[in-house]
Amino acid sequence: MRILNSGGLAILNRRAFTLLEVMVAIAILAISLTTLFGSQSQSVSLATEGKFNTNASLLAGLKLAELESGRLEPSDAEGDFGKEFPGYRWKMGVQDASDVLPELFSNPVGKSPGRLRRIDLTVFWGGDQYLYKLRYYFRVKDIL
Repeated sequence: MRILNSGGLAILNRRAFTLLEVMVAIAILAISLTTLFGSQSQSVSLATEGKFNTNASLLAGLKLAELESGRLEPSDAEGDFGKEFPGYRWKMGVQDASDVLPELFSNPVGKSPGRLRRIDLTVFWGGDQYLYKLRYYFRVKDIL
């Protein structure tokens, strides 16, 4: 419908959006939703990783406490953390490390104060997707 203004020019009576306006609005909406969903996905991923890092450090500390208390022997071993932490596994490797700082582990009297062991402890979760590695030095006293 055409309406003429006072100067005789035609003014279109617009009652709907044009196709171009609708396409621009949909493009803006699509870009906004893509950004929003991407940040949400990243947020979930970071929360999962944070949960693993917290649990893994506490579980590694638990294994080291068992090692220091004598409940766990310093040897190459692996296992899981039971029903309380399903999917979490650990692996421990032990190597002699007395040559790291020999002056600290020599005694002028001739008695050795102990052997130094290097403990490499790894906590796994979700297959091998998440790993937490810890290196710890432990002195094993000689029994005389």
